[in-house]
Amino acid sequence: MSYTCTISTPLGAMTAAAEGDALVGLWFIGQKHYPTRTAHWKSDGACAVFEALRGYLQTYFAGGTDRFEMELKPPGSAFRRAVWDILLQIPRGQVKTYGQIAKETAKSLELTAMSARAVGGAVARNPISILIPCHRVIASNGALRGYAGGLDRKAELLRLEGANLNNLQLAAKPS
Repeated sequence: MSYTCTISTPLGAMTAAAEGDALVGLWFIGQKHYPTRTAHWKSDGACAVFEALRGYLQTYFAGGTDRFEMELKPPGSAFRRAVWDILLQIPRGQVKTYGQIAKETAKSLELTAMSARAVGGAVARNPISILIPCHRVIASNGALRGYAGGLDRKAELLRLEGANLNNLQLAAKPS
């Protein structure tokens, strides 16, 4: 059973989902790749995971810490989880390209190469926005692309984290 709640943030309302003591989802309401299979969800805003998440997000949006102490358990294939593990290593205020992540993913999976496009698909389907920082991934030309929550939110999250956006560009069309 997944328990859910709605959390207000400065960038819009988000749906959080937990199973047991683990956070399994955090999506901006209405974003691309928002879950469609929600029949097994039960609303429970008092869950300990959600209390911790509210505290974390309040501190995060105030410019504070980048650490969430509760367990993250995003559902996905071994490949997607490998990509998301790499996203967790990108420091606050910094960015990596899809190509850089593809090289790291290939190495972690003991492959000779990995497609940046395949990595892009895994990044786009990250089920735990903000905490698994898919907003820190950019195109090789410096364009902000592919954030399921919207490019304006992606830019705002990077600004909030103190990223240097001078050399980055907001893409006209997300890929």
